[in-house]
Amino acid sequence: MFIDYYETLEISPNANSETIERIFRHFAMRYHPDNQNTGDEARFSEIVEAHNTLRDPVKRAQYDIQYKDHLNLRRELTEEAGNTKGIERDVVIQAKVLSLLYVKRRQDVNNPGIGDTELERLSGCPREHLEFHLWYLKAKGWIARIENGMFAITVDGIDRANSEHRRDPTTRLLDHTS
Repeated sequence: MFIDYYETLEISPNANSETIERIFRHFAMRYHPDNQNTGDEARFSEIVEAHNTLRDPVKRAQYDIQYKDHLNLRRELTEEAGNTKGIERDVVIQAKVLSLLYVKRRQDVNNPGIGDTELERLSGCPREHLEFHLWYLKAKGWIARIENGMFAITVDGIDRANSEHRRDPTTRLLDHTS
């Protein structure tokens, strides 16, 4: 797990060596285990680790590469979280996986499973993205791995697929025109 040493020391990534030393001394006195009032051994260890990395120019340069990668990952995460189209796409993929497993179960109740590779192909979702959807659907209890290792829809999954089908606006329009 990445640890943000700049955050640990509450300094800017642009801080110079004098600032790093000054802030380190301040926090070291505050959190040193010998300090009766504010001593915190775990926090002190974090501060020492951050200081030892950021005070050494070579270690800091190596750390800054990781830090920039971490910032890029956070930025990408924030952008994706703000993009509602991604969530809408996920809902469609999950519904598609449920539908595929629903139809497979309906076609052959005694052999209801679809393997990982086949689900990937049928859903049009790459394995690395499909893993999230399979995890979610399994956690909800809507799908499960069966004895042969394939995925199959559960009774709760069938109920979910049926309830989603009833909420589909095109189905309601057809129902109202009859």
